[in-house]
Amino acid sequence: MVGLLVSSYEVDKNLFLLQIVRAKKAVVSNASMWDTLDLLPPDAVPKSYQDKVKATPQCDSFMHLHLGFDAENAREDLGIHHIVVNDWNKGVDGEQNVVLISVPSVLGEGLAPPGKHILHAYTPGTEPFGLWEGLDRKSAEYRSLKEECSEVMWKAVELALGPKFSREKCDVKLVGTPLTHKRFLRRNKGTYGPAIKAGEATFPGQATPIPQLFCCGDSTFPGIGVPAVAASGAIVANTLVSVSQHSELLDAVGI
Repeated sequence: MVGLLVSSYEVDKNLFLLQIVRAKKAVVSNASMWDTLDLLPPDAVPKSYQDKVKATPQCDSFMHLHLGFDAENAREDLGIHHIVVNDWNKGVDGEQNVVLISVPSVLGEGLAPPGKHILHAYTPGTEPFGLWEGLDRKSAEYRSLKEECSEVMWKAVELALGPKFSREKCDVKLVGTPLTHKRFLRRNKGTYGPAIKAGEATFPGQATPIPQLFCCGDSTFPGIGVPAVAASGAIVANTLVSVSQHSELLDAVGI
């Protein structure tokens, strides 16, 4: 199998110089099922597999808010994690209803400059991509929608951090949208991952119809989330080595 690696880029000549890397054993994709499919030649993939991937429902996307601010502008008993639910009747998957907040710098001074805190707030996979699809990221319409849709996170942060917090005094203010997810994380429609419900369907395995092409990540078993994604990578790794190599590794680590 062959993979392509961009090794350098000539800006003046607008020229990509490609290095061909030939895989001896296998190629592993950690892109989503939809993005992996887009990377493959259509005639190399069985139509039944293409149809299955395209028919898999997607979770919505995210809004993100990254802040940096003076620690003195937050409550003294500030904890690391906060969840704000605006209306329990709308459910945790209601649009713009739940905001998760993390302030890791409360755990150690080395995680932020002296006297500062860093904060990440987000809507957990409940932001519809349709609102953003087709927008020019440089347009006034996009900037206006960013401001409108980020307001729920600002209000949640103000509630969690207390009356001393002021958004105007923040040193860093960064807002991410579903288009941010799509662009920088190469996520089809900025999705959180497959919307596969327990008891109704199962996540696909790591093998694909293309020989020696494997997939890992949140589009494969056991599913979405850091532990699950790490496990999917381990499954592929274990698939590609022999049982004797498994035993040698277990012996090496004393198990």
